[in-house]
Amino acid sequence: MKATEVLADGFGRIREVVHEVVEGLSADELAARPDPGANSIAWLVWHLTRVQDDHVADAARREQVWHAQGWAERFALPFPAAATGYGHTAQQVGKVRVESGELLLGYLDAVHDQTLAFVRGLAAADLERVVDEGWDPPVTLGVRLVSVLSDDLQHAGQAAYVRGALHRRRGA
Repeated sequence: MKATEVLADGFGRIREVVHEVVEGLSADELAARPDPGANSIAWLVWHLTRVQDDHVADAARREQVWHAQGWAERFALPFPAAATGYGHTAQQVGKVRVESGELLLGYLDAVHDQTLAFVRGLAAADLERVVDEGWDPPVTLGVRLVSVLSDDLQHAGQAAYVRGALHRRRGA
């Protein structure tokens, strides 16, 4: 299996987990938080998708799906258009409300499609390209993609945990 196939599989797993978490939930369930300082499913999914969109678009030298396909307008969140959720306070997390899981999943699927198109077009040598000189050692494309995978899988797992907690709370 080629490295790019492994990356594509990893990004596919993020999509699968997120779909399992979000499907069938109401807007209120998506916004629910285990406690006032915790992240909601809506925020976790929005954030993991924004990070993937931002980081992969930058590495691919493409426009973010968030801007190019009008998702910023559809979400209508009270943040600057460039916001990804990084460094958000508990109060800001609470402001991420969506009308439905379909909105979250639509954005995720659009980002996933752009990510897979990029990853599948890479050669092994492309993974060595430096994409961020701001670190010591500089960050290569391969390291950046694995970093996005790791972060997104963690947030997808957190969203799954929140969903389970919500279902236990209501006796489901």
